[in-house]
Amino acid sequence: MSTPAAGPAAGLEAVSRALLAMSRQVQVRDVLQTITASARELLQAEYAALGVPDDHGGFAQFVVDGVSDAQWKAIGPLPRQHGILAALLEEAEPVRLGDVRKDPRFGGWPAAHPRLRDFVGAPIADGEEVLGALFLANKQCEPDDPPGPDGCRFSAEDEALLRTLADHAAIALTNARLYERSRELTIAGERARIAHELHDAVSQKLFSLRLTAQAAAALVDRDPTRAKGELQQVARLAADAADELRAAVVELRPAALDDDGLVATLATQVQVLDRAHRARVTFTSAQVRALPAAQEEALLRVAQEALHNALRHADAGLVEVALTREGRGARLRVRDDGRGFDQADIGVRSAGRHLGLVSMRDRAAGVGGGLTVQSAPGQGTVIEMEVPGG
Repeated sequence: MSTPAAGPAAGLEAVSRALLAMSRQVQVRDVLQTITASARELLQAEYAALGVPDDHGGFAQFVVDGVSDAQWKAIGPLPRQHGILAALLEEAEPVRLGDVRKDPRFGGWPAAHPRLRDFVGAPIADGEEVLGALFLANKQCEPDDPPGPDGCRFSAEDEALLRTLADHAAIALTNARLYERSRELTIAGERARIAHELHDAVSQKLFSLRLTAQAAAALVDRDPTRAKGELQQVARLAADAADELRAAVVELRPAALDDDGLVATLATQVQVLDRAHRARVTFTSAQVRALPAAQEEALLRVAQEALHNALRHADAGLVEVALTREGRGARLRVRDDGRGFDQADIGVRSAGRHLGLVSMRDRAAGVGGGLTVQSAPGQGTVIEMEVPGG
């Protein structure tokens, strides 16, 4: 076996790295890619792939490693569940072949498909449920490795190692699915909370607006001065209701972090706020790398809270949002030119209730980051959050 060529310790270290890499990911797609790349590297294969079946004879997700984007595009549609792939999924047993093309289950491949020789595959299963199939092809032996009787091929030790990887892959994939499900439930709960708050706040303002308008109508003939005051109150209530609706629209917008990333999501939300409010709202970013999902979500939520405070409570005319790279992590900075506040006069807990500082600090701490606040009466507020990255 060529994998532990530098000795058992080196092989064990490589396995440990692969398992740790799998356990660090929380998004299903990231887990699939990490499993596939780790298996290919560990077993020294030219090609690796992982397929997650759907309920219609195809694959819901199919990840490859060792194939370029141009090659993958030329290959065409995803494979169906047939031949050896189907055997892995249906029989839930490992398969190791000296030449996949000589197996009676082999059904050919598209013209642009890489030429495969030796093959090893293992199902990824959680109890009775087969979550996917992990398979590798074309063992790449070191120049000084003595070839076996049939040349450089996957060995029984390779097959055993792949089974171990598949067992851990099942745990990592199950955990990722649970994480995404819990996140969906959290988002659903957050939306329900916002909807409830929207109903309470806006309903009260609209009810007050209707009563005030009725009072103004009754006074317009016999007391025009009082009627004018009531109409001014109508205008204020209408403006407050509009602010509540704007805030709800921004909070209810899907974050789209998985699809667009943090930079694009923040840029879009800033554009919406810039159009919806009288204040000027700007966004800049510089060399920001992709971060763990939990950190990106925390940065987004803190930015939303800081923007909400600046636009709703600080009477700001300008709000600047900046996201920059900081080592392996990132730094978020939200600065406004609003009324500010005296930090010496406001305790940490009351400041948190007034400006959401406790919530922002908790979000930062929850992802291993930190949050600082600078403010003074008449000098605006600067909120900075830093996360370490992954």
